[in-house]
Amino acid sequence: MHKILKNTAIFFILILFLNNCGGLKPDWGETAEPDARKRARQNVEEGRGMGGLFKGNGGGTNFEFASSNPLWRASLDTLDFMVLATVDYAGGLIISDWYSQGNPDEAIKITLRFLDNQVRVDSLKITIHKKKCENSNCVVNKIDTDLTADIRDKILKKAALYVKADKDQGKKKKKKNIIIKDNSKF
Repeated sequence: MHKILKNTAIFFILILFLNNCGGLKPDWGETAEPDARKRARQNVEEGRGMGGLFKGNGGGTNFEFASSNPLWRASLDTLDFMVLATVDYAGGLIISDWYSQGNPDEAIKITLRFLDNQVRVDSLKITIHKKKCENSNCVVNKIDTDLTADIRDKILKKAALYVKADKDQGKKKKKKNIIIKDNSKF
């Protein structure tokens, strides 16, 4: 029985690897880019390379690391004063723990859902629940206050600053690469 399971697992792993090799077939009709860096950058943009592990084979998936997503970083920075109960980048969800500011009978919980990676107003859905306790009887209600808009505005402003900083850093890197390339000619 153990041998059958082992052989089945190996079979599925081989199929997985062979399936991912389909994107590596060259197109003999066009000439290859002679510059390896340009070719590598083009492969990454098209989602090829590494067997499609990171971006897929151009199948519409767009995997970004959490540290490179400005909306995600801004949300974590904005909610850093709260204890977070659930943080799931793949699912696009941040849920805080119950937060009370001095009054143990009242607490709030904030839930952020990411609907898109782009820095836009409709990319975030923010829900706030308020828990009110009297004599160990607690009632939880969803509330809609100005706090929701304040949190959204603060996150979007921070994310916009991150986007600007990332673009500025990208321009600096590009200038640095140009200078290095020019110096290498001499």
